[in-house]
Amino acid sequence: MSTVCAIATPAAVGGISAVRISGEQAFEIAGKVFKPFYPKIEVKEMKGYTAAYGKIFDGGERLDDGVLLVYRAPHSYTGEDVCEIFCHGGIYVTQRVLTACLKSGAEPAAAGEFTKRALLNGKMSLTQAEAVADIISAQGQQLLSCSNAQREGALYRRAEAVSEKIMEVSAQISAWIDYPDDDTPVVTPEWLSEKLSDVENDLSELLSEYDTGRLIREGISCVIVGKPNVGKSTIMNSLSGRQRSIVSSVAGTTRDIVEETVNLNGAVCLLSDCAGIRETDDEIEKIGVEIMLKRLENADVVLAVFDGSKELSDEDLRLIEHIGSKNVIPVVNKSDLEIKLDLNAVESRLGKAAVISAKEGKAAEIIGKEITSRLKLDRFDGNAGFLANERQRACVIRAEEHVRAALSAVTAGVTADAVGVELEAALDAVYELSGKKAGDEVIAEVFKRFCVGK
Repeated sequence: MSTVCAIATPAAVGGISAVRISGEQAFEIAGKVFKPFYPKIEVKEMKGYTAAYGKIFDGGERLDDGVLLVYRAPHSYTGEDVCEIFCHGGIYVTQRVLTACLKSGAEPAAAGEFTKRALLNGKMSLTQAEAVADIISAQGQQLLSCSNAQREGALYRRAEAVSEKIMEVSAQISAWIDYPDDDTPVVTPEWLSEKLSDVENDLSELLSEYDTGRLIREGISCVIVGKPNVGKSTIMNSLSGRQRSIVSSVAGTTRDIVEETVNLNGAVCLLSDCAGIRETDDEIEKIGVEIMLKRLENADVVLAVFDGSKELSDEDLRLIEHIGSKNVIPVVNKSDLEIKLDLNAVESRLGKAAVISAKEGKAAEIIGKEITSRLKLDRFDGNAGFLANERQRACVIRAEEHVRAALSAVTAGVTADAVGVELEAALDAVYELSGKKAGDEVIAEVFKRFCVGK
């Protein structure tokens, strides 16, 4: 493969910037750009995992002073010879250092090029590579922790465990068919059913965790609804930690969807403060209500806000009727006042309520705990490995379908070699999940998500 380089730090002014070079000519190219002050040696003579302070050049022009780090193959991120040049964090000077490396023989790295090389050189599996992208994009502690577990091979190990079970059955079938006269154990329908049911359970368990993993990875779509003037906007501002919605005693102030991404109890929530549900002749407010009703359809969780200082109104009852089938957390606001709301009536229809005063500081903590508890995020073990995206999920669905087909074949009394065909297809799907048999198109699709420089 060619030697590639890219800027590995954000395109912004900062203390330092880094330009990464990877490939067989990494030391040669770095040596043309970087000249160490001390020790007075050539870059190609430096030992791996060492650093040098020196001058950075573009041809005969001195660009900057900086630091060079070197890693020798295979003990580097990519598994290749790697050099990283650190210069002052100016946008222009960093671009000039990159240009100098390109002039010296390197080629521009594509998006995710360095991680892709790590994959191709056996430094990580495909699921581990995908976890790197999730670590970069993580906005909350839960996704960061889960992604680090994935990078350490949590999902890969689960896939390997499933593939080993499939291989055990396939090998036993092959041995029994090829050597029937030897002492090979007879493959009975009962044995096949027991083994294949175990594999099916493993795959089903992985799939059952997908929705929870999706919420951790993509964020929780959370819609705040309620009749006008119950404190929705005050709650929105409390959760976001800043003034995002207009707070007014005038009913119907919020006419459009106000959105904010916040971190609640370690989980990322995509909050939407919607117009109050009510009958109105105001055309603009009608549009706001219609938009809100559409947003409700796709929400992961609904925060239904009620005024605790007042009895349930007809509007409250209509709201309860409309959202009763949703994943709802009733939020009883204004607990600093005398509670007149029939709390039992609300909880009997919508479940346990979060009783708060949006004006006080604990509202975000209380609501955040209710959200993660209701969606079972607080019980989700990300360290065990989970399906993090649609590609991985599709692989497991395909594997499960073939295992079920194999079970059906056993029940129907089909010959063992036909069962073996289905198991081979299931094994291919599991191998595609981990990347053992992923084709070039699959790998290319995965690395579309990556930034240049990683």
